[in-house]
Amino acid sequence: MRQRHTCITLFLGLLLSITISADRKAFLGRWNLSGASPNSDRIYWLEVKEENGKLSAMFLNRGGSPVRVDDVRMEGDELVLQMQGRASNPGPTIRLRADGVKATGTIASGTSTVNVTGLRPPRWENANANGRHTYGTPVALFDGQSLAAFGVQNKNQPMNWSIEDGVMTNGEHANNLVSKEKFKDFKVQAEYKLGPNSNSGIYLRGRYELQVLDDYGKPVEPHGHMAIYAWKAPLVNASKPAGEWQTMEAVVVGNRVTVTLNGQRVHDNAVLEAITGGALDANEAEPGPIMIQGDHEKVWFKKVTVTPITKAGR
Repeated sequence: MRQRHTCITLFLGLLLSITISADRKAFLGRWNLSGASPNSDRIYWLEVKEENGKLSAMFLNRGGSPVRVDDVRMEGDELVLQMQGRASNPGPTIRLRADGVKATGTIASGTSTVNVTGLRPPRWENANANGRHTYGTPVALFDGQSLAAFGVQNKNQPMNWSIEDGVMTNGEHANNLVSKEKFKDFKVQAEYKLGPNSNSGIYLRGRYELQVLDDYGKPVEPHGHMAIYAWKAPLVNASKPAGEWQTMEAVVVGNRVTVTLNGQRVHDNAVLEAITGGALDANEAEPGPIMIQGDHEKVWFKKVTVTPITKAGR
């Protein structure tokens, strides 16, 4: 009889272990998380891994860069992640339930709690930003005459951009410009200059930031000029000094991008790994706008043109 009880106990233990493992598997991998606030959507990104039986994660808390989370645990059927913070200001707590395809839960920080829904990023078909593409009619988002092609990210705040001698420039505490037209696969070309130590960004489909930064002469790194922000450093530093006009061109097809800065190729059919900090939404498979950051330091643009790709080549 004792042997039978022992076998039953071992079987139940194995069944419980399998159930726990299955619960964990529902969370493993990458998630785009979307929540809502009174003023704007809140977009997060999460990747959960299991290594040697221990859970860990990388989390993008709306802005900035993804950071590692080591305090990751299961509480029943709920995944709990505790971000590091200070004793007086603990980091956010993320609680999620998932079925492998969809996740729901909350992100709590201080007195604020945001309800979030998570979906898996799209599975991209083979794409090639360097292919022989067929282009449509160029769309001048800025041609030196008008800002009519742009709306703003923060609807409750003024635009605070102006045109001076055919050049658009941001004032103090300016809004981020968001093109009214959306694009899927395209070529974007811009001509701009930066003030000393200035910082801006050009968002592809409103989701992937190409960093715009005064970093002339500095080593390349994932936050440098034309970096895919926090994900991939440019191949070379092709920046010009502050105050000089610079040109960029990016060709975007699916989740691939080729970028040229001042005549030098700085990304060559690079993978857009995931959304970057400050993304407008997480609908990666859909067309999106061009967003230009204006809420940082001084920047001047004399040209922003998008040419849609009507047929992507291989």
